[in-house]
Amino acid sequence: MDKLTPEQRHKNMVAVKGKGTKIEILLGKSLWNAGLHFRKNNKTIFGHPDFSHKGKKIAIFCDGEMWHGKDWEKQQADFKSNREFWIPKIERNIARDKEVNARLQAEGWAVIRFWETDIKKNITACVEEVRKVYEAI
Repeated sequence: MDKLTPEQRHKNMVAVKGKGTKIEILLGKSLWNAGLHFRKNNKTIFGHPDFSHKGKKIAIFCDGEMWHGKDWEKQQADFKSNREFWIPKIERNIARDKEVNARLQAEGWAVIRFWETDIKKNITACVEEVRKVYEAI
């Protein structure tokens, strides 16, 4: 049972910002050390990518498994409480990610998405993937 009223919970959740997370910091420092410089959280680009390079039209997103629905068919069974809220919310996040990818790609952007665990476990492979796209453009 939630100890907050729906209004209080809404106010708290609206205040949560997904900027400056551990995975963003890790990826950002690794990209910088590799000589790949990107702007962080550019709000002028559709979808507000975590990292972007306007000149080369590269958008990079760091997605958390829970919030963006990695292995969604399996993961949704893990939600035991408040399923009526969480399942539609995450399914909407998945749909929004697809919309963002489609629009950016239609505008000529290269879109790269990394899962949180991929960044944590194999940052070198993530940086190399970005480097390949960066050099190809």
